[in-house]
Amino acid sequence: MISTRKLTISAMVVALYIVVLYVTQSVSFGAYQIRIATSLYALAYAFPFLVIPMGIGNLISNFLFGGLGIFDMVGGFGVGVVTTGIIVGMRKLGLSAWWVMLPIVFVPALCVPMWLSPLLGIPYWPLVLNLIVGQTIPAVLGSVLVKALMNRPSVAALLGAFK
Repeated sequence: MISTRKLTISAMVVALYIVVLYVTQSVSFGAYQIRIATSLYALAYAFPFLVIPMGIGNLISNFLFGGLGIFDMVGGFGVGVVTTGIIVGMRKLGLSAWWVMLPIVFVPALCVPMWLSPLLGIPYWPLVLNLIVGQTIPAVLGSVLVKALMNRPSVAALLGAFK
């Protein structure tokens, strides 16, 4: 059963993802993507129920601001779900929150070019390298965010409410 608290947090995080992407859209699309909103993927480390909502946030954002159609929307949903799913798995394995940087960088960098390359007419591997560079900033921000949140007593109490 999904609790009201989980739904509320999920809706707030999806809305935050969309707002952050809107504010940073000038650097969030194209060959170099410094998509600051993907730093929010790290929140799945603390809140595992955010896997699907993060995919939904990406899908809605690509619909509203991306302009590349259904492949970008569905692909963005998949990348959001896979990235946050890996992050949840890392937490279950007992890995530190610093490890969330890896999926935030490499899942989008390896997957997004699968549809962006043909849509933009840019070769796959140069696009991968561009995305690795662009995703580094959100990856670091996400790790710092989740480490800071996990050390707050109020978040610890909230996490205890979900167990």
